[in-house]
Amino acid sequence: MPVKKKAIISVTSKQRGDNDEIKVVTPGTFYVKDDVFYAEYAETEISGMEGTTTTMEIRPNKFSLIRQGSTSTEMEFDRKENSVSMYNTPYGTLELKIETKKLDVMVDEEGGDIFIKYLLCVVGQDVLDTTLKINIKTQE
Repeated sequence: MPVKKKAIISVTSKQRGDNDEIKVVTPGTFYVKDDVFYAEYAETEISGMEGTTTTMEIRPNKFSLIRQGSTSTEMEFDRKENSVSMYNTPYGTLELKIETKKLDVMVDEEGGDIFIKYLLCVVGQDVLDTTLKINIKTQE
């Protein structure tokens, strides 16, 4: 059974052409299982996804963002291949196409940083050039 550590998880998202950064800082847990790092936290009313748990699955060359609850999706960021995921919300389902341009993972047992630059395409809308910065700090 993996040892879950308390952690502070910071997620900053920015879309090119949009001056606003969206930053969420939340308590969560961080652990290692089968050489894969995991960070988990509960979404809040502020994110509009209250009742959803977000799990980050972190590998050196692949990052997955898994949401389960009122909103559900599994978004995969992989330098080698594009991905398509279904984003289920209380208002309907969207198809997301993700093309990962850059993925930097600097994580160890104490936490670390993840940087992702990707193109996000929602069917019928313009492509969004997005960066995602994630910082995980474990606490004693």
